[in-house]
Amino acid sequence: MHHPTRIASLLPILMLAGAAWRAPGPGGTVTGKVTFTGTVPKNPVMDMSAEPNCAARYRTMPHLQLVVVNPNGTLANVFVYVKEGLSSGATYPAPTSPVVLDQSACEHHPRVFGIMMGQPLEIRNSDPLLHNIKVLGKNNRSFNISLPAAGMTFVHGWMRAYAGVLPHPFFATTGTDGRFTIHGLPPGTYTVEAWHETLGTQTATITVRENATATVNLAYTRP
Repeated sequence: MHHPTRIASLLPILMLAGAAWRAPGPGGTVTGKVTFTGTVPKNPVMDMSAEPNCAARYRTMPHLQLVVVNPNGTLANVFVYVKEGLSSGATYPAPTSPVVLDQSACEHHPRVFGIMMGQPLEIRNSDPLLHNIKVLGKNNRSFNISLPAAGMTFVHGWMRAYAGVLPHPFFATTGTDGRFTIHGLPPGTYTVEAWHETLGTQTATITVRENATATVNLAYTRP
């Protein structure tokens, strides 16, 4: 089952890595990684006791993916985007292909992703049970929808995902290697921000040149 919808302004979405969209035309590239040093916070176990259909899918209960540190010491699920430096008059066409958010094995996939203003968002339910999608918008209207399956009435409170909605395509989400790449930036100096759902934000300044690649690494540290 799927439910198509659209989102129109910058917001984090609750109860929903994403992918970067390549902008047309020449420009530069920003690439880098997001690292983590220190004691890794323990992710709590998902409590699926209220929904045996979900619990039955796992031999042992999974942990919430709040802080995912990769084997190479980098962070997954970090949304990286250009925060400042773009021309105030520039406009960017939104892709017509949708970003897909799937509900599978009682979890959201991906957990963190980016989408442009006006780009379709397709929400799918790949589970044989009902999932309730509650969206809490920061700047735009919130909404609530249900993707039903017969006989299912519980709302799964552990299921969360976050979307960064931007008027430009210069964003990416780190994955299992902790790296990100943003293509097609016009030459200039930019502020790049990394956002993590529990660790907060980190920023860096980067200068981009035509047809060149600039590297910037962002780091989170904890005691």
